Amino acid sequence: MRRNVDVAPIRVVVWSTGGVGGIAVDAVHRRADMELVGVWVHNPDKDGRDAGVLAGGPPIGLAATRDGDALMALRPDCVVYAASGPERDAGALPDYERFLAAGINVVSTTSTSLLHPPSYFLPEWRDRLTAAAQQGDSSLYVSGVFPGFGSDQLALVLSTQSKTIRTITATEISLNDHYPVADVMMDGMGFGRPLEFEPLLKTPGFIEMVWNAPIRLIAAGLGADIEEIRGTLDRRLTDRDIEVAFGTIPAGTCGAVRTRAVGVIKGREAIVLVHIIRMSRDVAPDWPSAPTDATYRVDIDGEPDVHCEMTLGDDQGHGAGAAAMAATAMRVVNAIPYVVDAKAGLLTSLDLPNTLPRNVFD
Repeated sequence: MRRNVDVAPIRVVVWSTGGVGGIAVDAVHRRADMELVGVWVHNPDKDGRDAGVLAGGPPIGLAATRDGDALMALRPDCVVYAASGPERDAGALPDYERFLAAGINVVSTTSTSLLHPPSYFLPEWRDRLTAAAQQGDSSLYVSGVFPGFGSDQLALVLSTQSKTIRTITATEISLNDHYPVADVMMDGMGFGRPLEFEPLLKTPGFIEMVWNAPIRLIAAGLGADIEEIRGTLDRRLTDRDIEVAFGTIPAGTCGAVRTRAVGVIKGREAIVLVHIIRMSRDVAPDWPSAPTDATYRVDIDGEPDVHCEMTLGDDQGHGAGAAAMAATAMRVVNAIPYVVDAKAGLLTSLDLPNTLPRNVFD
């Protein structure tokens, strides 16, 4: 529900205390313009525990809860939704609907296909969410790093220097040995599985669906029409056991994944998103690599040519995984005041100004 964000702190609930959610808990708690009023957890073992401790910091005097109805009864201005898992869209959509209908704004890192709601692959749910937002005079905004920034918004910012563009290529090169969710990494992406295993990524049309939103967001921002989206998947084996956050990747199983999604404009490849994930730096040495473990690159072939590389973590590439999760969380936390003050509906980055952080200097 619309409010004057300068009158009082924005009341915020954080939904989940995983890697991204835990960062959001700490970030919201620190913000002078926000008040952390509640934290939801899925695990019964976390129920009733101090939210600050669950986020990896000191106690903050706020107990986390599994009681979603009790959190809604607090009438927060916004929910930071950061739940994860292979069925996250299916679980998140009913939550979004009830929040929006109750007049509670939502910023989310979960449902990345909603980066560009007009092209959402479940039009019935998109219409339900739109109706709920209108009913509650509330808004939903989804973002992240890749997708959400490095794959789309950074390219759009760089394109403001362009006279003509032939191709935009956005690439992420990352070491994801820190990511702890086994079902996402193994069943969803195929890490730790033989090449005969068919992960969710190999489902026909899945890559096209995953990267549909950022490709169409770029096209919409540049006033272009996407005629077709094409996707490809490559996997490489590791020749040794690799210990990662979700367990062991045995030798002879998948240790690196590369996806490529292409948006076709005027019959040619115009918007290209490449995603390279390794479980160790030495796997797939012939693929593009980077000096740091979370590297985002945008290359614009046009007039003029533009090349930009963004890295996360320190200058040696250490801490990139934690940095990428922090950047993901802050993309939506920093957007909260703008989303709360925005028009009702399903928003994209094209609907908001630059979501500049407030109270950011220590």
